[in-house]
Amino acid sequence: MIKIYHNKQCSKSCAALDFLQQHSIDLQVQEYLKEVPSKAELFEVLSQLELRPLALIRKNEALFLEKFQHLQLTDEEWVEVMLQNPILIERPIVIKDGKAVIGRPLERVIDLFTSGSL
Repeated sequence: MIKIYHNKQCSKSCAALDFLQQHSIDLQVQEYLKEVPSKAELFEVLSQLELRPLALIRKNEALFLEKFQHLQLTDEEWVEVMLQNPILIERPIVIKDGKAVIGRPLERVIDLFTSGSL
């Protein structure tokens, strides 16, 4: 099972979803702006990405620039910021076999599958 955290308003997210659908992959799509991940789920994704929370935040997003760019928060606090403001979560995130990538550029999604078969 492949999972994608998807934002249908994002061209990179749509490109990743198109790639996955073209390869008839058993796919779970989560539109994370509508269905926000739980705190535990977001921590699991961060673990699979091997990233700290601040690295998963879209730092060019207007909301971040207006409200958060000058803050120094703990990892737990950054997760709370993302849960309250999911637009700040980098996208798309694709997970396969316990390993995750941020699908920007699309080649990262393709590389996720080079060790296995589509």
